[in-house]
Amino acid sequence: MKKNILILIFVCLLFPVLVAAKIGVGVGTGKIVVDQPIKAGLIYTLPSLTILNTGDEPSDYGVDIQYHENQTQLKPPKEWFGFEPANFRLEPSQAQVVKIKLTMPLKGVKPGDYFAYLQGYPLTKVDTSGTSVGVAAAAKLYFSVTPANFFVGLYYRVASLFSLYSPWSYVVLAVILAALFIVLLRRFFSFNISFRKK
Repeated sequence: MKKNILILIFVCLLFPVLVAAKIGVGVGTGKIVVDQPIKAGLIYTLPSLTILNTGDEPSDYGVDIQYHENQTQLKPPKEWFGFEPANFRLEPSQAQVVKIKLTMPLKGVKPGDYFAYLQGYPLTKVDTSGTSVGVAAAAKLYFSVTPANFFVGLYYRVASLFSLYSPWSYVVLAVILAALFIVLLRRFFSFNISFRKK
C-alpha cells in the first residue's frame, strides 16, 4: 500500500513537469533592410540571423522563407536563398547564428520591391491538447531589384565569385594570365640561345 502511494506521489510530481515542458523559438533580429539595389547575377551576403531556443527542452531547428498572404511586394523564390547551417540542434537558451546568402539568377528577375520572412522554427511540432501546432519566429526582409540584362547579370556573377573566393580567385587569375602570356610569347617570338667555345 505504501509502495503504491509513493508511486502515485512520484507520478503526480512528475506530471506537471511533463506538461510544462515546451518547445520555443525566437529570432535575434526583427528586420533586415538591404539599402543598395540588388542586380541580377549578384551573390549577396545578408546580415546573419540568430535563432534562439526559448523553450525548456532541446530541439532540432530549421530556417526557411515564408511570405505574407496578401503582400503587395514581390515574393522572392526560396531557391534564391542559402542558409548555413540550414538545420541544427539547440539546447534550452542556446542560440545559433545562421549565415544567409542571396543568389540572384542571371536572367528572368523581375525588377521591383521584394519582401519575405526569414523564419526559424523547431522541426518538432508542438502538441497542445491533441493538435500539432507549428511554432515559428521570423525577421522581416526587404530589398529591391533593379533592371538588368543577361550580360550585366553575368558581370555581377563573376564579380561576386571573385569577391567571395578572394584571394584565391586572384591567384587563379594570375596563373591563367601568366600561362597565356607564355603561350603568346612562344607563338610570336622565337628564342635561339646557343653557346660557342672560344
